[in-house]
Amino acid sequence: MNKKAFNLKIVIPVLLSFFVMSFVDLVGIGVDRAKADFQLTDTMAQLIPSAAFLWFFLLSVPIGILQDRLGKKRMLNYGMAISALGMIIPFIIYSFPVLLFGFALLGIGNTIIQVSANPLLVSVVPSNRASSALSFSQFIKSIGSMIGAPLAGLLAAQFGDWKLILVVFGVISLLTVLWLGAVKIEELKKIDTSPATMGSSFSLLKNGFILSMVLSIFLVVGIDVGVNSTSGQFLMKKLDMEQALAESGRSIYFFGKMLGTFAGAMLLTWFASRKFLVWTSLLSLIAIVALVFNPVPAGALVIIFLIGLFAANIFPLVFSITVEKYPERANEISGLMMMAISGGAVIPLLTGWLTDVFSITIGMFVLVACAVYILIAAMAAQKT
Repeated sequence: MNKKAFNLKIVIPVLLSFFVMSFVDLVGIGVDRAKADFQLTDTMAQLIPSAAFLWFFLLSVPIGILQDRLGKKRMLNYGMAISALGMIIPFIIYSFPVLLFGFALLGIGNTIIQVSANPLLVSVVPSNRASSALSFSQFIKSIGSMIGAPLAGLLAAQFGDWKLILVVFGVISLLTVLWLGAVKIEELKKIDTSPATMGSSFSLLKNGFILSMVLSIFLVVGIDVGVNSTSGQFLMKKLDMEQALAESGRSIYFFGKMLGTFAGAMLLTWFASRKFLVWTSLLSLIAIVALVFNPVPAGALVIIFLIGLFAANIFPLVFSITVEKYPERANEISGLMMMAISGGAVIPLLTGWLTDVFSITIGMFVLVACAVYILIAAMAAQKT
């Protein structure tokens, strides 16, 4: 039973769900385009990522519990269908409230996808291929994140409407739902005498080590979404960069992330995970500080690439280190970590508010503060 064959007919549609998972990164494009279309303040524009990522805080643990009853494949298809709906509705009715509603649906769908896709992929590949399959899934996700901005720019240039990217990605989501729905996946029922509950999950936050790691996830996702949603405005406001080029900065960032995951996979065969977390956190902090003070547009794009490269492995490192320390509480920790993805809702909003009150440079210091805490937590984890 444990020696499953590598069945591409099943694995490919599951892997494609990670491409759909990347569509939530459209929040960055949404911020720039909505800000221009509706003459929004930075605070109002940053409501878009908040509307998407808030649901990770509210729904991650309940979705995990519901998934035990309905199955991973069914929940994954529900998530992709809801994501498609969230992208298509704002294309049909384009106003700021409807756009917020659409990104809220995209966030709800993405929360479900994040909770369901990883364990489903592990269940459909041979056990000795699970790690490589998960690494490859992050590569696929990075491709989707990377092509979003240039594809939106291309569609806007060719057809005069950036929202066509919502239709393209929405249709891909629906096709993936149909493909995954057409394959038969036998999900094994896990015998667990003490299943994860809301109470058992939240009680772990009394543990200082787990709390610091959950906060690190909250902040690194905040940095990730913050760079995605703020880099365009930063490059345009501070460095007077043209909009299309400024928006390409986020694609450069995601390209750095894509390369970073591969480099991390190789380096971690030589370096201890906790030591690697310290170094990657330190380099991320240095790169973010360099971006804030960099006066040259070309240099800023290089630094944005380096931020993606250095920060790419912080999330999986924090997750694996925490579960490795408390393997018997893996279910509860997983729920808490997914819930902490809601940092993508809070950090960009705080950045936008400080930008309105002071300046874009002051707003970017929120990301610096996040990186400082992650470095401190990484150093503490190495000593534990």
